[in-house]
Amino acid sequence: MSEQARLGRDVFLALAAIGWADGNLDAEEADAIVRTATEEGLSIEEIAEIEAATKTKVELGEISRGDMTKQDRLFVYAVASWMTRLDGAVSDDETAALAKLGEALKVPVAPRAHADAIAQEIASLDEGDRPARYDLRRLRGVIAERLSLAQQARAEQKAASEAAATASTGDAAAPATDEPAG
Repeated sequence: MSEQARLGRDVFLALAAIGWADGNLDAEEADAIVRTATEEGLSIEEIAEIEAATKTKVELGEISRGDMTKQDRLFVYAVASWMTRLDGAVSDDETAALAKLGEALKVPVAPRAHADAIAQEIASLDEGDRPARYDLRRLRGVIAERLSLAQQARAEQKAASEAAATASTGDAAAPATDEPAG
């Protein structure tokens, strides 16, 4: 994420809604949301609003994706995915809320699965998956690294395809030579 852009308060309100999806936002989920908002550098007023949303049920609303990069959107989805597992079970309501969040963030299904896998990978580290020990910076870093590798692989694949197409077109259109056969 660039220095100017940051995740806005509506992202954290959406995370609170994910936490409430099973009817109960527990203290660990609330801590994860507020800690992430604090690390993101939101104002005291915005954090107070987010804390209020962790105490009183909120619904998933609009999310301003204005300055959010693909990496930001995957990070938010991964945090939400991780949060749904904090109580040890993922309810149908939480699954539906995650799907709704993915749609609101315009994250396709396959990248959602990758973000979910990365969230689980970070949760399984020695530091543990509890909010006080979950490494949100590492989560963001791994997402950035994997996204960059995927983009690089796609670019290399595209270049190879274009080179193959040029080579096959070039062979077919090779100019005839005046040299005698033989």
